[in-house]
Amino acid sequence: MQDVDDLGRRMPFLESEREARQRPVAVVTGGTAGVGRATARALAKRGYDVAVLARGQDGLDAVVDELEDAGVRGLGIATDVADGEAVEAAAERIEHELGPIELWVNDAMTSVFGRFSKMSAEEFDRVTAVTYLGVVHGTMAALRRMQERDRGTIVQVGSALAYRSIPLQSAYCGAKHAIVGFTDSLRSELIHDGSNVHVTIVHLPAVNTPQFRWVRSLLPERSQPVPPIFQPEVAGEAIAWAAGQRRREVWLGRSTWQAIIGQRVIPGLLDRYLAKAAWDGQMTGEPAVDRPDNLFAPVAGDPGAHGPFDDRAASTAPTFFLDRHRKAVISSLGLIGLVGALVVRR
Repeated sequence: MQDVDDLGRRMPFLESEREARQRPVAVVTGGTAGVGRATARALAKRGYDVAVLARGQDGLDAVVDELEDAGVRGLGIATDVADGEAVEAAAERIEHELGPIELWVNDAMTSVFGRFSKMSAEEFDRVTAVTYLGVVHGTMAALRRMQERDRGTIVQVGSALAYRSIPLQSAYCGAKHAIVGFTDSLRSELIHDGSNVHVTIVHLPAVNTPQFRWVRSLLPERSQPVPPIFQPEVAGEAIAWAAGQRRREVWLGRSTWQAIIGQRVIPGLLDRYLAKAAWDGQMTGEPAVDRPDNLFAPVAGDPGAHGPFDDRAASTAPTFFLDRHRKAVISSLGLIGLVGALVVRR
């Protein structure tokens, strides 16, 4: 009788554990701040258990609490994505504690605002190691596990700057360009192998994130994103949506479309235009203040998702609505065209 009573008391726990094991597992690098934080929240709403890789323990503790409050399992692992062995060890722990990784989002980044001629080789190397090689390391760790099961999705968080570079962010722009080249090569290899693992890139516009409080800056004025600016939730929802699609790329926001298409059509004109517009556009006009940066070590505290530009950031991206419903939009435009043709003919 005692054994039956013990089993009865344990059943709710066993049932909840069984349900948890049935949820898909996602990994978000750089998931304690900005776009990564918003993405972790969006994935939790879709029923994912979420593991977050980042360096700052304060942010990791906070995002895990948020995930568990949302009713899913959260796991925070202090990891520098520039260290490939550390990323591999984190992936091993995630599969042991949460289960098979179905989705891996590579979002971790850092940057240095300033002229290339003022940067040190150490600074440039560090931006490249985190923003580009961090994506490579994350993709390696995910792919080792996904290929064995012949399923899974890897989302690279790209940028309009992956196609159209701007001044004062040479290291970051170079890293984002490199992500596109690397991913295109990998995608072709997966197609050659007939793999069911899917790789996509979501290219983002300017986003209101905490990076403008902690990224190293060599500028004489406080830095800002080049307008138009979007809230991180817009990007997080786009990334979570893209994870369930089979798109090659997703371009978020009208400004991203303009940058990518403009680079293909008028690159020389954009060189000259951005030499002025993107130079002034990345500075607020307020004098720079001495503050800690996160280039080589995390800044203490929970950064959250939002930066200091809430009053200027948009909460929606109309072009993303059109992108999500493009089949319906195309069908509607075709129907309107047909009706118009019939009216003209009559």
